[in-house]
Amino acid sequence: MYREEYGHYSWILDKDMRLMIYGHSGMPLLCFPTQNSMANNYEDFGMIDQLADFIEEGRIQLFAVDSVDAESWSLKEGDKEWRAARQEQYFHYITDEVIPFMRSRNDQVPAVTGFSMGANHALITFLRRPDLFCGVIGLSGVYDSDYFFDGWMNGTLYESSPERFLPQMPADHPYIRLYNERRIILCCGQGAWEEDSLRTLKYLESVFREKGIHAWCDFWGYDVNHDWPWWYKQMRYFLPYMLGDQ
Repeated sequence: MYREEYGHYSWILDKDMRLMIYGHSGMPLLCFPTQNSMANNYEDFGMIDQLADFIEEGRIQLFAVDSVDAESWSLKEGDKEWRAARQEQYFHYITDEVIPFMRSRNDQVPAVTGFSMGANHALITFLRRPDLFCGVIGLSGVYDSDYFFDGWMNGTLYESSPERFLPQMPADHPYIRLYNERRIILCCGQGAWEEDSLRTLKYLESVFREKGIHAWCDFWGYDVNHDWPWWYKQMRYFLPYMLGDQ
């Protein structure tokens, strides 16, 4: 399997960042790591091995990125305005630096994915820039900025809070048409450590329905917990749909 580690300096974040690339061709997948993790997260926890057949057959090419969660969503004692601003910088790092790099390596339109906090980033990025992606797979996200910011909000954080901005989106907003031309797949279990994922996904499902947005919100069983072995199964289940096989 083709594997490359790409290090670079981000002018937006003013720090060194890394990407890991897996595969030589296929649908590019922008992959966000779990909370506070880095670009090697998927490899370290076995997801690359689980998807090896898709990768080696040239069906998908993964671009896994570093996070700055420790400076934004996870920094509970930090200044909230600074944390929100750091998340906004990270969003623009992805759209203004990572996406152009991905295009330089693969000219297909990418999808975006992530698990746990990575699912939050995937959905935020997709909903804010549906023009950049063909779809999103988010697994076990907690789509609620209040959960991380203790109810605090400002205009910057609002932009990264789908549970806030999506209900306010006008019915004739052009993004709704774009959403419905893409594939939106969000899933969580109903087992251990999935309570907040379940709560927030059920709320988003009601918002999607109200707005006429066609999203597949899938709720797996009471034995399905917030952990990698279930994300392996869910990715293998949903990837064929994202690839147009189903």
